[in-house]
Formats: sequence, C-alpha cells, structure tokens
Amino acid sequence: MSPGPARGRTSAADGGAPRRGPARRWQLVRAGRDAVPPSTRRFMARARQRRMRAALPWAVAAGVLALAGLVAWTVLGTGLFGVREVRVEGAKLATPVQVHDAVGVPDGVPLARVDLAAAARRVGALPVVERATVSRDWPDALVVRVTERTAVAVVPQGEAFAMIDGSGVAFRTVERRPAGLPQVTVARPAADDPGTRAGLEVLVALTPQLRTELVDVNVEGLARISLRLRGDRTVIWGDATRGTDKARVATALLDEDTDRIDVSAPDVVTFR
Repeated sequence: MSPGPARGRTSAADGGAPRRGPARRWQLVRAGRDAVPPSTRRFMARARQRRMRAALPWAVAAGVLALAGLVAWTVLGTGLFGVREVRVEGAKLATPVQVHDAVGVPDGVPLARVDLAAAARRVGALPVVERATVSRDWPDALVVRVTERTAVAVVPQGEAFAMIDGSGVAFRTVERRPAGLPQVTVARPAADDPGTRAGLEVLVALTPQLRTELVDVNVEGLARISLRLRGDRTVIWGDATRGTDKARVATALLDEDTDRIDVSAPDVVTFR
C-alpha cells in the first residue's frame, strides 16, 4: 500500500516551516501470467500468428529470389558451367577442327551464355555444310549436328572438278572425277547461275537409260544445251523446258544408228 502524505511538523530551528516527510519510492513490478485475462492472451496469440502468416510469403519469396540469384550468378557469371567440350555429329567432309573453329566459342565461356543460333550460322557457312544445329549438353558441352551437302554432279574446273549439290552450290574441289557422278559443263557453277540451274533441271529430267549413256551435260547457253553420250553421240536439247518430253523421245531413239539427235522441239524430232 502506498504511503500516505506526511503530516507537517514545525520547530523553532527552521522558523516554524513545515518539515518534509519521508520520500516516496516506486518500484515497477511485472505482472504475473495470471494477471492478464485469458481472452486478452488469446487475442495477442492470434495477432502474433496473423503477423507470422503475413510475413511467411515474403520470407519465402526473398529466399527463392536469393537462391535464384545465386544459381544465375553461378551459371551465367562463373566458369563452373563453362564450355569444356564441343562434340561434332554427322561431319565427314568437314573435320572436327574446322567445325570447332567455326563454332567460335572459347573454352570456359558460361554454357548458358552461348548464342546457339549464331554458332549454328557460323558452322552453316562452311562450304560443305548444308545446315547445322547447336545445342547445350549440361554441364559443359556443346553438341553440333551437321548435315553435309550431297553432290549430284561435277563441273570441270581446269584440271580439277567442282562438286555441286542439288541447288547448284559448289562446295568441294577434287582432282579426279568421282565415279557415278554426272558432269555438267558450265562456265561458272553457282547456286545463282542460270546456266547451272538449267543444267541441273536437265539432269533431273533424264531417264535411267539416258543417265547410263551420259558423258556430260554441256550448257553453252540457256537455249544451247546438249547431251554428250557414249560413242560420240550428241543429243541437242535446246533449253531446259519440256524436259520430260525431250527425255522420253531421246530415250526412244537411243537404238537408232545415229550420232546426232535433236529433241529441242520434241514434237518434231530430227536425227542424223
């Protein structure tokens, strides 16, 4: 119980002024658990739970972001998942060294940062490559899959031969004419050369019998195409139009005793 106010006292020494009583002393006392009503304790507990539930998603999100940042830094910013190997599949004419150099990705570059499309374009620029794809093989390899060009004919180039594919691209030069490939004689073999395209159209139209007898397709001009056959025989083809009709007529006349067949106008055939 707190002390009550002290009664005033007087004395002759202090001139009759009242004397102060003993000083009041206060002490903070922590209330016991029983001092807080149960309803208040329940309210406070529920409030703490609500605060914890509200903070939990933020804590989880912060943890996920921190983990994602760590993973991104490890993958993108360090050499831990860097390129250590370039594997080449499907290349026979192109050497692994040529393909590796064309990829152009230094060792140790983070695998996730490699521009796969750009690397594939660089490999596809190799003359013997028709198309290429580049993919990642975690944790440290690039896989290059190559489809090489297939030769359908050769074009004489001095003492050598240029191999061309079905689109007219000259992609390889060899010293000897490969067995089994027909020859197309044009001035400048190229995919954008009209003479090369015309010669390839004629090749596609030939029957198996004509292919067996064929020595070469000579393209002196777009309307001056001829076939040179075995036995010094010549088929005057004209231009590349109506190839199927011309091939059919020329095949029918292969057994004739003649060294010159003109099918440039297949409806009116002449031979000598």
